[in-house]
Amino acid sequence: MAEFIAVDWGTTNRRAYHMGQGGAVLRTERDDRGLTAIAPGGFAAEARALRARFGDLPMLCAGMVGSVRGWADAGYRACPVSIDDLAGALCWVEPGRTAIVAGASHVGGGRGDVMRGEEVQFLGAVAAGFAPADSLLCQPGTHCKWARMAGGRIASFRTTMTGEIFALLRKHSLLADFLNGEVKRGAAFQEGLAASADGALLGDLFGERASVLLGLRAEEDVAAHTSGLLIGSDVREQGLHAGETVYVLADPGLGDLYCAAIEHMGAQALLIDSHAAFAAGISHIWEQHQ
Repeated sequence: MAEFIAVDWGTTNRRAYHMGQGGAVLRTERDDRGLTAIAPGGFAAEARALRARFGDLPMLCAGMVGSVRGWADAGYRACPVSIDDLAGALCWVEPGRTAIVAGASHVGGGRGDVMRGEEVQFLGAVAAGFAPADSLLCQPGTHCKWARMAGGRIASFRTTMTGEIFALLRKHSLLADFLNGEVKRGAAFQEGLAASADGALLGDLFGERASVLLGLRAEEDVAAHTSGLLIGSDVREQGLHAGETVYVLADPGLGDLYCAAIEHMGAQALLIDSHAAFAAGISHIWEQHQ
């Protein structure tokens, strides 16, 4: 397999990989040159800048760069989606030089859902043997993705706005002044997970501030407790079975919180390196394309 540059191009951040023989990652670089940082018509110049640092190599991109606000609309592949489906549906923005991987879509129960970038990680996790061909995968983040894998394909998935809601509460809500504490696995976070069982998220969120004013909760614990409420509600929505294993693709910090929530619900959680999953997925797509 020839060397190439792989780019996981998100909304706010971007990670580039110099991929070598056998899917080896020779070098990686992360920056804040995501979709929102690029002026209209500026993606070709960004690609040239990446090649100036990584070498004059072909480039395969995934993520929001393939959205209607990105370099080009790479479209979506409807579930069930295999890694070979993605390899056969590349959108070439610079013929023979630069291509973008299509996203994935799912419709069920009258509800539509889409993803861009996470599909490479989910399919890569299975292709690399990090997760079984039939499994439940979770990628926490601004928009948390839950994917049911069947026969090595993405059979269905569901997106929750957990991370975005927490960020909005932290910046723009009545709770903003109370959400400056550290968020980590601990007593306050665990209490938030337990409280999510009430199914009264909206009222409980208002109660975070009131609990401080009435001396029921320390202000420094509100962020962790609120995070527990949100993540706990997110995980409960998935209807996990006792003993079921969930494969969590995340960095250690956020991944640990989701693992705690999954285990609190009686399931098992295994943390997977999301960057390794992306590298495996994008390498397989590139190899199949060739």
